[in-house]
Amino acid sequence: MDDPEHFLFDVADGVATITIDRADRLNAFTRAMALDLTALFDRVDRDDAARAVILTGAGRAFCAGADLSPGQSSLSSAELDDVADWSDPATRDFGGLITLRIYECLKPVIVAFNGSAAGMGVTMALAADFRLASDEAKFALPFVRRGIVPESASSWFLPRIVGIAQALEWTLTGATFPAQEALRAGLVRSLHPPEEVMPSALALARQIAAQSAPVSVALTRQMLWRSLGMGHPMDAHRIESRGIYARARAADVREGVASFLEKRDPLFPNRVTEDMPSFFPWWDAHPY
Repeated sequence: MDDPEHFLFDVADGVATITIDRADRLNAFTRAMALDLTALFDRVDRDDAARAVILTGAGRAFCAGADLSPGQSSLSSAELDDVADWSDPATRDFGGLITLRIYECLKPVIVAFNGSAAGMGVTMALAADFRLASDEAKFALPFVRRGIVPESASSWFLPRIVGIAQALEWTLTGATFPAQEALRAGLVRSLHPPEEVMPSALALARQIAAQSAPVSVALTRQMLWRSLGMGHPMDAHRIESRGIYARARAADVREGVASFLEKRDPLFPNRVTEDMPSFFPWWDAHPY
């Protein structure tokens, strides 16, 4: 399968790596690129050899946000058709297509900010499980400075990650802030010299790929993300109970216990593409 334009894709040692490859435009995104990226995450979920995924950028920036050049921007009124129905899919912002697809992913997602990020370059990374950054990176959420509003479902994700006060400050001022501030606020997990960002991301991804049962990882990832919208701990107890009951009868448990007792790395036999429990998914789809 050929890689889509402006992306590189590779799977090695249990880790899928997606590289945004449009360095001449600081990896700025178009709607077509957003659709291609969601298709790559579909590809990751279908590949049992990919147990974790890293998203990074080529060149000196991670992503400068949406491409605002003529013919590419979705912000030019001359390029937009009027719609009579606000629920029309034509009104959807393409950054949200990315974050919602990452949210649904069955594999752990690591974003490696190899350089600076702005706008959707930041917001599309919010649904990732881990974010590592270059200590030289800078970040900005400049929506109000462009006359628009936050996108990529960031009004849901960002306050949950950094708190409402910090989310308001970054989005209402639109100011650029350094990697050290991103670390203090919890936007990123860790900072590294630029040349160490990808090796550090790979080490984390390979640890998950080598030591963790893929089906358990997929279930755990969805359990934690979706618990953020639960109204009562009984909702979590119900899903956890089903998970424990189903997994206790799976071959992975026998291998997990045996490998622990024998002091060796596990070789979990269950696969995400074939062995998810019958109660999965436990949620109803949310239409636009």
